[in-house]
Order: sequence, then C-alpha cells, then structure tokens
Amino acid sequence: MQFPPMFRVAQRFDCPRVEKIAETVDRELARLNLAGKVRPGQSVAVTAGSRGIANIAVILQAVVRHLKGLKLEPFVVPAMGSHGGGTVAGQVGILRGYGVTEDFLGCPIRATMETVIVCHTPEGLPVHFDRYASEADHVLVCGRVKPHTNFVGEIESGLMKMMLIGLGKHAGATIYHRAIQDYSFDQIVKAVAGQVLASCHILAGVGIVENAYDETALIAAVAPEEFERREKELLVLAKRWLPQLPFGKVDVLIIDEIGKDISGAGMDTNVVGRKLAQSAGTRESPHVRRVIVRGLTEATHGNACGIGLADFCTTRAIEQTDLHVTYINTLTGGHPEGARLPMHFPTDRQVLEAALGQIGLKPPEEAGVLWIRNTLELAEVECSAAYLAEARERPDLDVITEPRPLPFDAQGNLPSVTSLAGRQLINAER
Repeated sequence: MQFPPMFRVAQRFDCPRVEKIAETVDRELARLNLAGKVRPGQSVAVTAGSRGIANIAVILQAVVRHLKGLKLEPFVVPAMGSHGGGTVAGQVGILRGYGVTEDFLGCPIRATMETVIVCHTPEGLPVHFDRYASEADHVLVCGRVKPHTNFVGEIESGLMKMMLIGLGKHAGATIYHRAIQDYSFDQIVKAVAGQVLASCHILAGVGIVENAYDETALIAAVAPEEFERREKELLVLAKRWLPQLPFGKVDVLIIDEIGKDISGAGMDTNVVGRKLAQSAGTRESPHVRRVIVRGLTEATHGNACGIGLADFCTTRAIEQTDLHVTYINTLTGGHPEGARLPMHFPTDRQVLEAALGQIGLKPPEEAGVLWIRNTLELAEVECSAAYLAEARERPDLDVITEPRPLPFDAQGNLPSVTSLAGRQLINAER
C-alpha cells in the first residue's frame, strides 16, 4: 500500500496560564476568609482525583499549607469513584504516580472504599459519601472543570460531579451512573450534589481550568453556595480553551496513547468526536472515519477504558490492557461498550493498512490522516499531504516540516510522534 506523506503543523491556541501556582491557590483561598467558618484544631478532608491534572501535587500542597495556616488539620482523600480497580491500594498508587504523597503534601492520605449513606435524594437515591470525609469537620473539594466525554449541559465534569462520583466511591458511582440511564445527567448531578452541599460540611471548592497546552490556566476558590453558578462559568472557559484537531474531517486518526490520566474516556471525545453516538458513522465535528490506538499510558495502570471508541489498535495495546481494572471502571460508569476490544494487528504498518482500506473510495495516498500523541497534547500534529494547501493558508497554523514518508522501522512500526518531532526538527536545523 502507498501511504500518504506526512508534514508537521504547530497550532496557535489562546494560552492563559497561571505562572505562580502555590501563590495563586493561597490568594484565592484567602479571598473566601475561611477563618470565619472554622475553629483551630478542626479536621478538613481535601479531595484528590484520578485525572491527570497539571500541577495537581503543587495545588494540593498549597491547599494543605493554607489550611494549616488556619491551624486546621487537613488530610487528603482519594475521590475517584471506582478508578484504580476500585481498591485502596490502586487509588493510592494513582496518587503516588502524580507525585501526591504524604511526604510531599505534609499531611496524611486516608484512603478507603467505604462509604456512609448520609441521606436520600428526592428520586430516592442513596447519597454515598467517603467514610473518612464524612468523619471530618469540613470537606474541601478540589478538581478540574472540563467538558464531559459523554454528556452535554451547563454542568459537566467538575466540583459538582466530584461530590457524587468521586466522593461516592465505587458504591456511589455505580448507583449514580445507573440512575443517569433513567434520569438526565443534569438532574442526578444537581440532586446528589445538592444533598452533599446541605449535609456534608463542604467548606470550599478549588476549581482548576486548563489551557490547550495542558497547563494550568485558571484557579478559582469557590464558596459552597456558589458551586453551581461558578462551575457553569468555568465550564464556558474550559470549552473555549479546549484543544482541537487542526482539521474537522479526518479519514484516519492515529493516537499513540490513551489512558484515564488523559481523559475519563481514555481519549477525549470532545476532541475526537463520537461523543453522543459511538460509531464511525456519526456526522459530528470533528468527523473522524477511523481511529487507531497504538498503546496505553503508563499512568493508566492498564485501564483501557475507551479503547472501544477505536476501530483498530495494535496488539501491544491489547497486551497492555488489564481487563479486570477496565471492566470495573466501564461497568461502574454504565458504558460497557468502552471496554470492547477493537480489531488489532501486530505492527503499525498492518494497522494503518487495515484502516486506510476502510475509508471509502479515496486512494490511501490521498487520505486525510492525522497523527497525535494523545488528546491532551495537540500543539503539534502530524498531518498527511492532503491538508498541506489549507495549512499554508491558515493563520492559526504554522507548517514546520515539509511532507516526508512515514518512518516505519524494519519491523513495520512507528516511533512515538513526539520523538519524530525532535528528530525532524534537528534535521531541519542542520
């Protein structure tokens, strides 16, 4: 098969960025005047999620330091539903992988999968809440606000969702995701989060928004009574700053890695499409005909949730998959289709040949192919020659290499797209 030559573009995104992370956290929390709501010696449970949030260890450390400055006794609780295989060891391991340790934070990490039922929603749903957090005098919710990978609304992923899915642990996440199949996502989030706000001593929130370069763009401390209003505002910004593929119509998208540290769905459906109808025939923007997954991130610990969104993958991606962990997460989330294993082949060449044979009548050498590392890192993208003329006309794109052949090795495999970038740029400088 004749493959299309590839060139590299750099995208220009809006790039607000928080330069002084710890100082910003301290200033934001000081604005809430928490000293008037607490007494010295009281305990505060601080949530730590499983998403790969930029600077999360530094942000949590700054939160802990601020609380200690008020003579409080903070501790961190994993707030990640069923992630980490739904085990204490798995969830603590996820935090450790992000640099979130007791030594770094300067406070204990108290992890449990046990919950207490604090009340019931008007729909009759039990409100599960992390046992250690329920025993604390106060709870501070810290998390990233971003578009959800399956649902669309004024509130998607953020502080409100963390109060029910994250702090609800495996038991809560399971019942809420089941309820979402009978009620709307918006109704369940507001109902459960409303009960948590009323019953669980929520002291404050720290909302984080990232830019298109996977950097901290905004940190906002939020009073409990402002959670819903402020989260709606932060979600608007998160959608505005979300990275996108450089072109809206794609025949084949090659993704080097997927993982829970990249997105709740492994790959961000707000970037690749397939958000509302998980099939290759959807007509959404972007419209991607065929998706190839080459592997999993190390930080996902074998959780291949979302691999079912792909049409093809490498055999090594299957070998990296921990089916037990993946099944627990997808069943808890109410999306078993996310664990479906795609057709797979031993080499990248074979996978790409299969995908290019499934794009209609277009000759493979004329196909629109994009190649990315993951759906978080889109500042530079490998593009097939079919896009070259448009790329040269676009003010938001810089063409940084000329078209060249795909660099298959002797075994028919490709390097990582990031290592390719370095090699090509070095050669260009020479």
